[in-house]
Amino acid sequence: MRKVRENRANRENRENRVRTITDNPCNPQAGPSAPGPSLRDAAGPPGTLTAVPQADQTSSESFPGPPRPARVRPVPLAELARRLDAVLPEDSGADGSATGITHDSRAVRPGDIYAALPGARLHGADFVAQAQSLGAVAVLTDPGGTERAAATGLPVLTVPDPRGRMGELAAAVYGEPGADLLQIGITGTSGKTTTAYLIEGGLRQAAEKDGGLTGLIGTVESRIGDERIKSERTTPEATDLQALFAVMRERGVRSVAMEVSSHALVLGRVDGCVFDIAVFNNLSPEHLDFHPDMEDYFQAKRQLFTRARSRAAVVNFDDEYGHRLITESEVPVTTFSAEGHPDADWRAEDVELGPLGSTFTAVGPEGESVPAHAPLPGPFNVANTLAAITALVAAGIDPRTAADGVAAVPGVPGRLERVDAGQDYLAVVDYAHKPDAVESVLYAIRKVTDGRVHAVLGCGGDRDPHKRPAMGSALARLSDTAVLTSDNPRSEDPLAILATMLAGAAEVPAYERGTVLVEEERAAAIDAAVARAEPGDAVLVLGKGHEQGQDIAGVVRPFDDNDVLRRAILRHTADTPQATPNASNAPTAQPSPAAPTPHRTDNQNR
Repeated sequence: MRKVRENRANRENRENRVRTITDNPCNPQAGPSAPGPSLRDAAGPPGTLTAVPQADQTSSESFPGPPRPARVRPVPLAELARRLDAVLPEDSGADGSATGITHDSRAVRPGDIYAALPGARLHGADFVAQAQSLGAVAVLTDPGGTERAAATGLPVLTVPDPRGRMGELAAAVYGEPGADLLQIGITGTSGKTTTAYLIEGGLRQAAEKDGGLTGLIGTVESRIGDERIKSERTTPEATDLQALFAVMRERGVRSVAMEVSSHALVLGRVDGCVFDIAVFNNLSPEHLDFHPDMEDYFQAKRQLFTRARSRAAVVNFDDEYGHRLITESEVPVTTFSAEGHPDADWRAEDVELGPLGSTFTAVGPEGESVPAHAPLPGPFNVANTLAAITALVAAGIDPRTAADGVAAVPGVPGRLERVDAGQDYLAVVDYAHKPDAVESVLYAIRKVTDGRVHAVLGCGGDRDPHKRPAMGSALARLSDTAVLTSDNPRSEDPLAILATMLAGAAEVPAYERGTVLVEEERAAAIDAAVARAEPGDAVLVLGKGHEQGQDIAGVVRPFDDNDVLRRAILRHTADTPQATPNASNAPTAQPSPAAPTPHRTDNQNR
């Protein structure tokens, strides 16, 4: 494999520094009694920012961790050892069999192989006794963990790189479940979540004809048919992913759309998968605390387009790195162009942008023409929609069926999600948390807003500090009111993060920037933006999207941008008859609103 697959242990150590502060049930190094804040009570598994339980997210599983299939054919340990080229001692009970696998000692079920992985501080082998007490029948580990694992008397499968073999082993344990599913994987910097939902909508439309179910795996949630399961990360660990595939197969799912992050590719989370269609949306600076540079980031994404990972590719013709990938892909490529480039296989023509979505005509390589509707606003969602249609067609679905299914998607959680509480202005929550995405969302809202734009944005702590000035600059330059606030400060001082964002905003010439407010408390910042909104304006709350918590100094507190924005709108709507633009009615936790700034037109660097 290319250089991005090398030194996997070093990459894993680096990933430990970019995880959320909350205790992670998928981190065996945390140990059964490791401290960490949680939004659940002590009896349940800990939560993360993107995994706070929702009323409409359910799971029938009584065991901790992601779902598992109910029926698994036991696989002899000797057979698994042969697959790994590992030697099992004759006196270690090697004549047994396995029915599951996990890398989390707390989530072990009877019949499991426990994958004891090396970590930054501790080794998973330190928790083999716990795994054994829960019913583990064998251990997968590296030479550094062999002695500790063998001390329990369990059979030990020793390989140089257990993380690199974990996905393959999981696929074998669960009977190669991915082979029975049409798998479409989406990668890129922006748009993965939206495109995955749109593709799943097209798959559902096609599945209605034969009664099959569809699956979705991504940042917000996983879906097995209509069952919704909270997500811990964009792409599950290999053991959980293969188990999820097996559950889908068991319950009648025939096709699945899933997000594939660069972390997943580098850390082997999609090992054991061969995607029928791999989709590339775009690439822009992101995760540069994990990847040393953009070349490394690109090479990580490129892995998805090798013969070991996929069978066919769908690539954005309009993106610089997409153009490069067209020539470097090892599998056949179908291209798409939202800009209508005539050399692309599929292109968008007659694009009409609207406040709720866009319409266009998708034109194919044989001259076929399909009316299409992007169910979310903005030019970038035209690209996401065309990517979804192209991927579905590449998978063998009729273009009209594909377009109709994509158009029927009701929305995507936290992605240009409208909040309607009866107000006479547009209110939107979006996950944009990188400079390019912030700019794209602001430009998209500008195109459909007659009045002023009031935007709220923060930057996450312990993540990509280099992008903070650019995000502050983008917000100040493209908003009439830019409210800088906290996102998830994590272990960092929120004011230090805000100071960096403010420095970026200050670099925008005064005649080009809107009013800039700084409010550390996110709820007060949202209130400040809503307080300035007038009929025909737009209020944007950016950065956290679907997330249900806010991580401050290692404690995750419940926080939902959608809910906070809605309550602020209702509060100010109720106060409207008495409202006057002075300090007496301004929220006490924020600066007093200044006089409204004139709406600036698109010829002023919009």
